[in-house]
Amino acid sequence: MKRVFIGLLVVAALVLGGAYAVRGKIAFKIMERRLATAMANPVIPSLPDGLHVAVCGAGGPFPDHDRGGPCTAVIAGKRMYVVDTGEAAGRTMGRMGLFGGDFVVLLTHLHSDHIDGLGNVALQRWGGGALTTPLRLHGPAGVERVAAGFTEAYALDSTYRTAHHGPTIMPPSAAGIKAHGFVFPEGQDSVVVLEEDGVKITAFKVNHGPIDPAVGYRFDYKGRSVVISGDTAPSPVVAKYAKGVDLLVHEALSPTLVNLIREASLKSGNAKRAQIMQDIQNYHTTPWAAAAIARDDKVGALLLNHVIPPLPLKALEGPFLGDARTVYTGPLWIARDGDLISLPVGDRTITRSSLLH
Repeated sequence: MKRVFIGLLVVAALVLGGAYAVRGKIAFKIMERRLATAMANPVIPSLPDGLHVAVCGAGGPFPDHDRGGPCTAVIAGKRMYVVDTGEAAGRTMGRMGLFGGDFVVLLTHLHSDHIDGLGNVALQRWGGGALTTPLRLHGPAGVERVAAGFTEAYALDSTYRTAHHGPTIMPPSAAGIKAHGFVFPEGQDSVVVLEEDGVKITAFKVNHGPIDPAVGYRFDYKGRSVVISGDTAPSPVVAKYAKGVDLLVHEALSPTLVNLIREASLKSGNAKRAQIMQDIQNYHTTPWAAAAIARDDKVGALLLNHVIPPLPLKALEGPFLGDARTVYTGPLWIARDGDLISLPVGDRTITRSSLLH
């Protein structure tokens, strides 16, 4: 009986081993095909001419399985501009297929959750393309200090990678970050940051005090337009520059859900966390307030990002939105990592798809 039992175990092991081997071979072939497809069809060159908004981080500073730290890529024609580089930005951009060429990073402000992925983004850019100059970083006052800090933090790593791969593959001249700070002219609430290859990028002041300056950005390209609010309380300046845009990407915080965290913190005796949950409500915007801006400005579509707090259950989207869909009846989406909103040149269409599957 014992021999029979052992024999059955051996047969079972052989069957299972064979099954795993077959599954492994199938998986290997699938991976091989996917890699071939991805390498042959890079994302950015395959997009139609227009403005495309790729969400590479739809969350805020809270831990969130579905949304990384703030990061929004705007593709104008064949050029890419990345607004903010929160935690996991580099990994998500890689999963979305956004590396491989040069791009520019623009910061809305210098809160940690908007910059803590910057080092990895710069590193992935350096290793992912044939580049000879460092990452261009644009932002308000203080951006030079941030760039210098990240460049110094990665200085040893950069020398190791050049030593390992050689200066042809990893040229020292392309390592690090080069800052380009901007200031607002006296008495003005905006400044043109970049104007190149048909795209115009305008920075405008927002209300995120005590952080000053904090900015949002407007992108204009061949008749299509996008505004990214950055972190802000409801702001007439955002409304001014969002008037008539095709897509408004606006931050959103739900007091209803944040107060649940506050109350739970109080009940557990964590007064510090409870106070933070109270404080953060005065320099962000509710979904329904963002919807009111979209309605009054007659924007083409509204995408809510910097989602606070996380929404671990899809059913929480209703409480998060409140009456936002009643306030604004146009296309309204809660951003998720991987979202691609496309605004092709030549018509007024706005489509939503995903670069993550």
